Amino acid sequence: MAGKSFANKFKSTSLITVVSISLVLFILGLLALILIDAQKITRDVKENADIEVFLYNNTKDADVAKLQKMLDASDYVKSTAFISKDSAAKQLQSVDKEDFIGLLGYNPLPASINIHVKAEFANSDSLVKIEKKLAHYPQVKEVVYQKSLIKMMNENLKKITFIMLGFSLLLLIVSLTLINNTIRLTVYSKRFLIKTMQLVGATQGFIRRPFMWKGVRNGFLASIIALLMIFGVIHMAQSQLPDLTEMNDVDTSFILVGTVVGLGIILSGLSTYFAMRRYLRLRSDDLHF
Repeated sequence: MAGKSFANKFKSTSLITVVSISLVLFILGLLALILIDAQKITRDVKENADIEVFLYNNTKDADVAKLQKMLDASDYVKSTAFISKDSAAKQLQSVDKEDFIGLLGYNPLPASINIHVKAEFANSDSLVKIEKKLAHYPQVKEVVYQKSLIKMMNENLKKITFIMLGFSLLLLIVSLTLINNTIRLTVYSKRFLIKTMQLVGATQGFIRRPFMWKGVRNGFLASIIALLMIFGVIHMAQSQLPDLTEMNDVDTSFILVGTVVGLGIILSGLSTYFAMRRYLRLRSDDLHF
């Protein structure tokens, strides 16, 4: 009966440990997902910053096509779009609601190529260099982009990034403390067993091995539970906001799974190791404190 009672107590302790770790990993996993999606959003915001390259009116179609092809091949270009004089006029008329062509008797707007640069080039220094390169093309009359807006955008994105990283670091420290304390309490409940094994001559490696294995196993099980909860939350969020489906692709899922499982195994394993090291060094007189 005593053995059965001990086994039930042992299983109950393990279950509490797994549930506690899974809740912490659930929070860390959601934070990791937010950081991954925030990085994508940041990239998309940067790549929405565009450069307008206005062309001379006498530029031939073949020269325009040649220039656009050269730009598409450039390492800093994500995409380009040619806007003809007529298209530019229609866009302006849809905004101003005025027939300025009928008023002037001609279309004064030049054709242009709209360039979306890659995220890593969407900063003031890189854009100045790109502007100089574009100005050297004979077809190009003028290069225009919103310098102040791009500068402000990058500054705000940096601030948001630092705030999120600071919050993530704080949450990681809190999570480490919670996992460490949970596992230390689990090992603490078995301190008499550990000391008894030492007294009968068991080596530290022999004593530590089953605890380490159980710690790693608990971390893995906790990560699986945490992932089920995270993907449940993602599914519910996507059912309410279908646009979120585009953000959470296969690559994101793989990164999320690897992060949560890795954190579960590593944190649980390390916490078990350090807790075991403490109680293996504990004197018999200190077992009751």
